[in-house]
Parts: sequence; structure tokens; C-alpha cells
Amino acid sequence: MLISGNHFILAVCILCLGVWCCGQADNTEAAAAPMEKVEQAALYSAIQGFVGNWWNGSDLYPDPCGWTPIQGVSCDIIGGLWYITTLSIGPVHDNSLACASNVEFRPQLFQLKHLKSLSFFSCFISPSRHPFTIPSDNWEKLAGNLMSLEFRSNPGLIGQIPTSFGYLKKLQSLVLLENGLTGEIPTGIGNLTNLNRLVLAVNRFTGKIPDSFGMLKELLILDLSRNSLSGHLPLGLGGLTSLLKLDLSNNRLKGKLFAHIACLKNLTLLDLRHNRFSGGLSQHVLDMLSLEELMLSCNPLGGDIISLDWQNLQKLVVLDLTNTSLIGEIPESLSGLKRLRHLGLGNNNLTGNLPPKLASLPDLNALYLNGNNLTGVLPFSQVFYGKMGKRFGAWNNPNLCYPVGSMTTRNAPYGVKPCQRGVTLLEPNTTAKLGDDGNLNNNNSHFIAASGFPSYNTRRLGQLILVDTLITVLLLHLFL
Repeated sequence: MLISGNHFILAVCILCLGVWCCGQADNTEAAAAPMEKVEQAALYSAIQGFVGNWWNGSDLYPDPCGWTPIQGVSCDIIGGLWYITTLSIGPVHDNSLACASNVEFRPQLFQLKHLKSLSFFSCFISPSRHPFTIPSDNWEKLAGNLMSLEFRSNPGLIGQIPTSFGYLKKLQSLVLLENGLTGEIPTGIGNLTNLNRLVLAVNRFTGKIPDSFGMLKELLILDLSRNSLSGHLPLGLGGLTSLLKLDLSNNRLKGKLFAHIACLKNLTLLDLRHNRFSGGLSQHVLDMLSLEELMLSCNPLGGDIISLDWQNLQKLVVLDLTNTSLIGEIPESLSGLKRLRHLGLGNNNLTGNLPPKLASLPDLNALYLNGNNLTGVLPFSQVFYGKMGKRFGAWNNPNLCYPVGSMTTRNAPYGVKPCQRGVTLLEPNTTAKLGDDGNLNNNNSHFIAASGFPSYNTRRLGQLILVDTLITVLLLHLFL
């Protein structure tokens, strides 16, 4: 058994040595692989166009893909030769290639025939002194391999998206983020049917969302936020059933939230904040069972939310309906969303009492009810307010109060008055009427009961006042 064990150990050592030798051989082969001279010349000229002619690659050995590679440049061996597959220009890392003030797109860039990824970060930075537009020619030369194209944080990048981007049929990711681009989004973007990420956010795009976007069936992320897009949502968006995140916030989009949006069964984020959507919140939206974040604030939606079935959205973490012109009461069914962390209902026209069960939400850490017409006594405990801290907002609800005995003034909810210690009589000019049974039919009458004091009918109040008057007269006769 000992001899067999030794043989086994020896065999393992030989196997490991063989693997190590093969690895070393592969590394040596990779390091020794030559780079095509035409490819190297094209790369050097393209880089010089962005960083300046001072750069000549003289400190690279033996070439950009050898022992001393360039930060932001990646290579692959194809047919025994090195070719550039990734080119990233801009200060992503400390030793990255930083752009010069006068940037030039040289035609040699488009000679990198195996390029798969091309990105520019903070490269075109001065819209006034050095504005720059994306060239419209030669993009078809990269169509055979380019899978990712990004322009990020380039305020000096102006003009329109070239229509020739529509040739890049193999693109899986197109990101044009935080630039100064203008004009309408080309309909040809809809031809890029392999896209799984399309981000055109934080630019100055105008016009409508192209109907051709309905052809992007592989899309997982669509972000058109913070532009000046207008018009209605194209019905074709409802066919993007693979979509995980849809962000159209901070535009000028309008219309109703159409029923086709319910087809986005895999959607986890729907962000339509700061637009002009109206027509109420449709139950179709609440049929998207995968939703984790539903953000519709700052839209004139209108309507109520108490008639909707909120129990479907069991994965919901964020619900923001702030400033959406909602009316009616807050539904108790919201307390069934056990994963909810943020609930924003502020600056609406909501009325009625607060559902006490909202405090039972185990993960809730932000609740904003400010700027409504809520009434009655806040039904939450001091422990709840302590947990929420400044993330609980109920100010600007004139008829809302908190019970004085249940908490200290220091822990009281900001902007909410304490409940009065006594019976709240009817205010002048009240429209309260007596019912058939003699009880007050008054919207404010529940304040008395809610404050912990019994509610009396008018006959009983009259009897009390009469008795009190007689006692006062007797006392005066005794002491005068």
C-alpha cells in the first residue's frame, strides 16, 4: 500500500508539472506572438488622434500586446497574430490614456478589423472651447465584430447620433451616457436587434421614442432618462418581454399607461418619474409580478389607489407615488407588501385615516405621507418613529395629530401637531347636520372619538350644559 501511495503522489506531481509546463509554453507563445504591422500602425495613429502626437508607443515591449501592454487596450491571438479587440480611451484608471484638448477621430481607428469593444470616457469635455461631433462615416467597417460602443461623461460631445450606427448589427451594448448629444433618436437604432443594453440617458434628445424600438426583442435594459423626449409610449414597447429595467424618467412623455405594459412580466424596475402621464394608475401595471421598484412620482396621474389589488406585487421594494394627484384613502392592502422598504405618497390629495398595519411592514424604513389631507390620530408607536427617524414625513396634514401621552416631544413626528386634551367642538361655519337619530353627521366628528373622548349626541350635550348652568347659579347664590 505504501508503494502504491508513493506511485500515486509521483503521478500527481508529474501531472502538475506537465500542466505548469504547458501553461508556461502558452504564455511564452503568447508573449512571443508577433503583431501585424498594419494593425500596430493603425492603433498607434488612432491613439495619437485622441491623446496627441507626443505618444508613440516607444516604451512598449515588444508591442502593445507584449510584456508592457497599454491600459485600456486588450488583444487576442487570431491566426497566430495579435489583434486589438478592446480600446478604451479616457481616465478610467490612473495609467489610462487621457484625451488631449483637440481630439481627432482618425480613419485608422476603423482599420482595427477585429475590434469588439470601443469606449470613450471623459474625453470630450469642453462644449464651448472644443466641441466635437461623432463622425458619421466608416462605422460600417466595424460592423463585423463590434459588440460594445460607449461614450460616457463627454459634455463636449455634441450633435446627433450618426445614422450609420444602424450598420453595427452585432452590437449588444450601446451606451451614450452624460453627453451633449441632441436631435431625435435615429429609427435605425431599432435595427440593432442583438442589443441587450441601450442607454441614451442624460443628453438633450428630443422627439418621440422611435416605434422601431419594438424590434429590440433581446433588450434587457432600456434607459432613456433625463432627456427632452415627448409624445406617447410606442405600443411596441409592450413586446419587449425580456426587459428587466425600463427607465424613461425626466422627459416630457404623456398619455395613459397602456395595457400592453403588463406584458413586461420580467420587469424589475419601472421608472417613469417627472413626465406628464395621466389617466390614473391602471391595474395592468400591478400585474407585473416581478416589479421591485415602481416609481411614478411627479406625473398628473390622478385617480385613486384604494380600488387596486396591491397584493400581486409581493416583490415590491420601492413604491413612489409622490405628487401624482391621487385622491381617496390609503388602502390597507399596502401592508401586505412585506418586502416594501420605501413608500412615498406625499403631495397628493389623499384623505381619511392612516391604516395602522403599515407599521407592521418588517422592512419599511421610509414612509412619506406629507402634503395630503389625512385626518385623525397617527396610529404608530414611539418605537416605529424611532426606527424611521427623519425618513417618516407627515407634515402639511392640517387635520392630523399625534397622541401626546404616547411619546415625548423630542420624538414626535416633525410638523405634526399634538392632539388636543379635550372635546373638540364644532368650528364656526360648520356644515354638520343632525341625523335622524340625533347624532352629528360631520366629517370632523371622528376627531373627538379618535382623541380618546366619547362622542355625545346633541341632546346629551344640551343636558350637560343645562346641569352645569344650574350648578353655577346655585354657587353664585351661596357666595353672594
